[in-house]
Amino acid sequence: MKTFCGRANPTTGSMEWLEEAEDYDYHQEIARSRYADMLHDKDRNVKYYEGIRAAVSRVKERGEKAIVLDIGTGTGLLSMMAASAGADFCYAIEVFKPMANAAVKIVEKNGFSDKIKVISKHSTEVTVSPDGDMECRANILVTELFDTELIGEGALPTYEHAHKYLVQEGCEAVPHRATVYVQLVESKRMWSWNKLFPIHVEAEDGEKMIVPPSEMENCPGVPSVCDIQLNQMPWSDFTTLSEVVTMFSVDFSKPVQSASTCYRVQLEPVKSGKAQIVLSWWDIDMDPSGMIKCSMAPYWVKPTSALQWRDHWMQCVYFLPNEEPVLQGEKVCLTAYRDEYSVWYKLQKARGEENKGAVHVESPVCRCHAHLLWNRPRFGELNDQTRTRQYIKALRKVLNTESVCLCISDGSLLPVLAHCLGAKQVQYLILVFRSVQCSLAFSSHLFKANHLEDKIKVIEARPELLKPSHFEDKKISVLVGEPFFSTSLLPWHNLYFWYARTAVTSHLTSSVTVLPQSASLHMMVVEFQDLWRIRSPCGTCEGFDVQTMDDMIQDSLNFRESKEAEPHPLWEYPCKSLSDPQEVLTFDFTKTVPQHCLSTEGSVNLLRKGRSHGAVLWMEYHLDADISISTGLIQISNEKGNCEWNPHCKQAVYFFSSVIESETVSDPGAITYTINFDTKTGEIAMDFKL
Repeated sequence: MKTFCGRANPTTGSMEWLEEAEDYDYHQEIARSRYADMLHDKDRNVKYYEGIRAAVSRVKERGEKAIVLDIGTGTGLLSMMAASAGADFCYAIEVFKPMANAAVKIVEKNGFSDKIKVISKHSTEVTVSPDGDMECRANILVTELFDTELIGEGALPTYEHAHKYLVQEGCEAVPHRATVYVQLVESKRMWSWNKLFPIHVEAEDGEKMIVPPSEMENCPGVPSVCDIQLNQMPWSDFTTLSEVVTMFSVDFSKPVQSASTCYRVQLEPVKSGKAQIVLSWWDIDMDPSGMIKCSMAPYWVKPTSALQWRDHWMQCVYFLPNEEPVLQGEKVCLTAYRDEYSVWYKLQKARGEENKGAVHVESPVCRCHAHLLWNRPRFGELNDQTRTRQYIKALRKVLNTESVCLCISDGSLLPVLAHCLGAKQVQYLILVFRSVQCSLAFSSHLFKANHLEDKIKVIEARPELLKPSHFEDKKISVLVGEPFFSTSLLPWHNLYFWYARTAVTSHLTSSVTVLPQSASLHMMVVEFQDLWRIRSPCGTCEGFDVQTMDDMIQDSLNFRESKEAEPHPLWEYPCKSLSDPQEVLTFDFTKTVPQHCLSTEGSVNLLRKGRSHGAVLWMEYHLDADISISTGLIQISNEKGNCEWNPHCKQAVYFFSSVIESETVSDPGAITYTINFDTKTGEIAMDFKL
């Protein structure tokens, strides 16, 4: 059976209906899941197993039967650990039906069907009675309901319900306790992900400054956590202003409260500076004594410990509403506010010993609209002075006092730059289907802050619906774009600029300057240090056969995803190049989008020995013949092939279906490729042969 799905095409901009198989969403969910990452997390698995063994032993020592409740069982791994450790019976709850079906097969394959009952329900729907889902309440509660923020996947309300209705009072819990840690830091790099910095522009009539709107200064932003691989953040990019302190902890063996609350700690700064960022992570104790611990602490906290790579749990970056000056030795009070699903922070002068209190907690709301319009990498991109200077340099070459300029990009500063550099008339096209209200509101704030309300005309329309009256019957002499569009996921989705340029052709002068003038797609074969794990089959995990899960993921990948690239911010995921970077397709923005497809095929030679996990693809935009902006590779930093990537963009990663291992440098081999850009759909199809 087929179903029709509507979507806005991110590359062409058109609304389209696609015929999809009925189970497309299910395959997409499985293919993009991180089950493999969790199964490869050796530290997590070992610690859970140790904690479960200890919990079962404690119950048995009391002369009780060990009845386990496993909420969010996934593959059934934790339930099988419990059964193997001697539990008398396990209730394994999994709300996602296809996953629950897989768990049934895995449990049966490993010989635990008589000890484990898989229940495909949300835990809040599970009944306890002689003829219910569970015959009795459990006395061991096992869960893995955590995200990077600890509570973002609804752990607190789930625990709260379980203690009320599903487990015995005084039950054992694995994990037993979670503790959240914080550290106050100053970091221009991370702060640039949250606020817009002033921009200096050298114009012919003197230096000008573009300032951010006043609404942004004290804007609390949005409560969604910024989760990153903090272990990839160089020590030189931040300054620690406090020691690491415990913010709060949760005992999962006792009734849990999910109601909004706050926690306070006093910090004594170890250094004077500007407090901007709260770095946070957690650890979980698998047993009451705290001897079995699984920690997310970053590299500088435990420099002698071997770090376990994982992508399902990382570290958190929280932005204070505004930067606060702190003095060494002068105490300050850090408050953590939380609701059921998120945490945010506020810093104040110390006010005596306060610990915790139940308060009316209001979630932060963005008042400046920028945090709704831009994500964190986009803030960083707009604050990148080197990048901005490149655009200023290119614009200076083409703009003059007679220029009639049109800018097509989402939430862009280019219209303001164009005005500062002397364009006679500047129009800014805000696309009606792309964050229009946020774009309009923020643009209004920005233009007002820089006294440009009557200098830049905002046009709210689709490009194909523009009329000469929109431009006061004048032709556009300079068309500019970064290009950046908020709906873009993969690098080539920003080719929407080319389609918009094509749609406005009738409004352009015959000698129009288009900036950027062209773009190119680049590709390189790489070996990942760790990212390969998210696609690698597991086979067995702690002695349990989970091949069924591997097969399930592969079936879903084969449905479509294995032939598609996926976006990843590679500055967080180290890799080394096994080939030289190669330009594979070019796109000429001085001309309209052609009717025919753009195709290329060729081969890339492997230059270094290593494991070819996949190809990385990115776009480069050529503002003119001499100035280019890369959204991907910045440089190969050493002879080992270690790569430096643009930190503001996600690159496209195409994982090869099989890994080729090159043992010799003398003849490491080659990889052939075919890449096709369908100009009608805006889709890029690719195939690689090893």
